[in-house]
Amino acid sequence: MANINLKEVKFTEVLNDYINLFPKGAFLTTKQEDKINTMTMGWGNVGYIWGKNIIMVPVRKSRYTHQLIENSNYFTVSVPLNNQYQKELKFCGTKSGLNYDKIAELKLPLYKTELTDVPIISGNDLHFIAKIVYKQDMKLENLSQDYQNKNYPEADMHSFYYGEIIKVYQEV
Repeated sequence: MANINLKEVKFTEVLNDYINLFPKGAFLTTKQEDKINTMTMGWGNVGYIWGKNIIMVPVRKSRYTHQLIENSNYFTVSVPLNNQYQKELKFCGTKSGLNYDKIAELKLPLYKTELTDVPIISGNDLHFIAKIVYKQDMKLENLSQDYQNKNYPEADMHSFYYGEIIKVYQEV
């Protein structure tokens, strides 16, 4: 595991900038037993639901990450705010964990926090540690036809995982 310096920050300190968190890509990391996988997410949501700070991450059912997150209670999101890891984000967004050990292949440095055994990827600027509190599969019939045509022409739908943010870290 990597050796890094983390500073705990209040969620509200980063909430105002959440709209800029995902369009450049972020690493969603999950773990089931001894299998760790990360994937690139280009969208998601951060907000306040049920009186808690929540991060929602979408995962297509066809993805290897879906298998792992379905059998986990936690996930982490590591966000490179300064354009680092662009090659790695591209790789993790186009290769499956079924065929590649992305972490080993890219030599991504992992760091285990004290809160969960799902690691964060060091070298990123911002990290969310989240405990899954709700999940739901999308229903194609509930989605606007315009969005269906543009985003789901083959009906490869997402599951949404809502995680209570239990810690937010900035690397220092």
